[in-house]
Amino acid sequence: MVNTRWKPAPLLHASAVVHTTAVLGTLAVPAAWPWAVGALVANHALLAGAGLWPSSHLLGPNLTRLPPDAAQRREIALTIDDGPDPEATPRVLDLLDAANVKASFFCIGRIAEQHPVLCREIVQRGHRVENHGYAHSNAFSLFGPGAMRRDIARAQATLSDITGQAPRFFRATAGLRNPFLDPVLHGLGLQLATWTRRAYDTRTGDPERVYQRLAQHLGAGDIVLMHDGHGARTPAGEPVILAVLPRLLQTIAERQLHPVTLTPTLPT
Repeated sequence: MVNTRWKPAPLLHASAVVHTTAVLGTLAVPAAWPWAVGALVANHALLAGAGLWPSSHLLGPNLTRLPPDAAQRREIALTIDDGPDPEATPRVLDLLDAANVKASFFCIGRIAEQHPVLCREIVQRGHRVENHGYAHSNAFSLFGPGAMRRDIARAQATLSDITGQAPRFFRATAGLRNPFLDPVLHGLGLQLATWTRRAYDTRTGDPERVYQRLAQHLGAGDIVLMHDGHGARTPAGEPVILAVLPRLLQTIAERQLHPVTLTPTLPT
């Protein structure tokens, strides 16, 4: 990744202007404080909304689709979150191998520490391990910059040490974030990646519903999100990804789509 100076997104720059103007305006005209407070409240509501919208680009760069040249090659990216899981991940790897397909696994640092051999196997089979944070805290989007950096940096060091391959992408818990994330990722040399389509397969155990959410309108350039860890289970008790992935891989082949890892999307 090209090492350049961090530049705030236009919304963050505008927010700084709003804060400065509100403070200086109130000092100059004390009676204007209700307007200043209203402007600050509206600004913070907009920032919070952007953080709650995983595919938003308002808080900084966010890979939600593959680049146009990848789409022209009919490439898509399969991304698999929350592992490695000792039950699901080995079987997911076998299914991917059988279809000669590569994927990007966004692994949780503390889970990878518990299953380092499995984490290394992901890389040995030709896939990528990417950074999904160390703790995978549900409160990640409420972290300050220091806590955010410590969590991501710890996962980066853990995953790099285990696999011998430094992650190049980061994905926040549930895709939720705040304005502190972009400068933290820039400082760590990571790029934010979310998705084009998701199946809500951590909550939905119906394989047909999960498959339809992923397959409907699936096309070139899409980034697909599934879960090998923390996934819902089918009525038979099987991780839903294992029931859906064979059919999804068949659909991908029928539509002449070519799964790739996320790494080729980065500038050289």
